Amino acid sequence: MSERVRTAVDDGVAEVRFTRPERRNALDVAQFTAIVHAADALRDRADVRVVVLSAQGPDFCAGLDRDMFRAMRAGERLSATAELPPPRDGSPARATGQRAAYAWTELDVPVIAAVQGHALGGGLQIALGADLRIVAPTATLSVLEIVWGLVPDMGGTLLLPQLVGRDVARDLTFTGRTVSGTEAVALGLATRTAEDPRAAALATAREIAARNPHAVRAAKRLLATPRPPAEQLAAEQAEIGALIASPNQREAVAARLEGRDPVFHDPAPGAGAG
Repeated sequence: MSERVRTAVDDGVAEVRFTRPERRNALDVAQFTAIVHAADALRDRADVRVVVLSAQGPDFCAGLDRDMFRAMRAGERLSATAELPPPRDGSPARATGQRAAYAWTELDVPVIAAVQGHALGGGLQIALGADLRIVAPTATLSVLEIVWGLVPDMGGTLLLPQLVGRDVARDLTFTGRTVSGTEAVALGLATRTAEDPRAAALATAREIAARNPHAVRAAKRLLATPRPPAEQLAAEQAEIGALIASPNQREAVAARLEGRDPVFHDPAPGAGAG
């Protein structure tokens, strides 16, 4: 089997690149497995500050491979054949497809999806697992499952309403209609457009990687899941209390005052402020 997903780390930025352009990076068992393994491996990388999801070829991911639909007609289930690492403690995602999308939300560091061409069905759900989605204006996005007589089952029903609200989520899910990258930004489905989404995503990743990695991780935790006001405000105070006067925060202040680039040290996976 050829390589399906390639990960490269450069100066704190990990690029996870789908490498199945001849099938529009469509999702079969091997592709799901490779994506889950790639996400799992990054959880233990202390040198990674940001992740970029990108894809070779004209399409980000065209959704489920048609051979999978044929297997589905025969009653086969994806989870029965995928060979995956065990789920991390506390993860709510157990099904194979859910893990391929939701795993990106569980990383300590920001994840940016660079979307060109088609991001359909499961491909869109993987992009929903990212913190930011930079899309080509002409990209085509769709919650396509309804066209195949299905519902989103990779975490889309959880992640989509958080971005676009329940009304728009219903519209997209009930109809399966396609939207352009430009409309996706207007709906809140994407963060912004760029003619070259990969280049823009990598540039944004490098900008984030130059910030205090402890503060960036704290910001991701704070912005991850809506909480009641009292809990959210208490969480803010806990995070800021851990950051103030920490080594990296002191370095950020010193570098700013001295007019130089800061030099931060990377936290261990799962670590607090440093």
